[in-house]
Amino acid sequence: MPQHIAIVEDEASLAANYRDALQRQGFSVALYDNRRSATEAFSKRLPDLAIIDVGLGDEFEGGFELCRELRSLAPELPIVFLTARDSELDIISGLRLGADDYLTKNISQPHMLARITALLRRVKALRAPEVREHRVERGALALNLERMTASWRQLAVELTVTEFWMVHALARHPGHVRNRQQLMEAASVVLDDNSITSHIKRIRRKFQAVDKDFNAIETAYGMGYRWVERE
Repeated sequence: MPQHIAIVEDEASLAANYRDALQRQGFSVALYDNRRSATEAFSKRLPDLAIIDVGLGDEFEGGFELCRELRSLAPELPIVFLTARDSELDIISGLRLGADDYLTKNISQPHMLARITALLRRVKALRAPEVREHRVERGALALNLERMTASWRQLAVELTVTEFWMVHALARHPGHVRNRQQLMEAASVVLDDNSITSHIKRIRRKFQAVDKDFNAIETAYGMGYRWVERE
């Protein structure tokens, strides 16, 4: 049975483009153009993954409200924002509400499909027994590549897919500087320099939330970032 994806997008032509691309990959897709119809549908049947725009009709932040409702219904359901709104405040708001990823509408379809596939793969892996060979450990850091989960001093650090692969790119070779282009390639995204900087700041804050002394990500000014193993 194909995995079911819900798209909540009020621009009909754009929603149809997303639907067609996903159906070509073998997914079952349902479209909703407003928060109310999506909420009613989700109360009867949850999708395997939800793609949500932030602004829905006359609700400027309807997508944020829908994410909040959906997250309370299904804590482990993959949720992706796909929106034209790319401000730092919007991105932070979406991720704090529990979205697994926040993508802007200038992303290419191949990248969008790769991110969705990665999220669904993570959910599947989380339901399977953990495999030791799929782990990367660097001091207090542990990454599970199959489940795409991270922990620091045995405490879970909730990273988005983008953030996870950036951490992996840095921690894989401690001490080696990774420039912004390399971090984008590792995460399969196209971002400007300011967006990369914002991602690194959010990653640091998430680790510092579980360990206020976290300082393993070091800035190499004018070059990029490196992972530093400290005692």
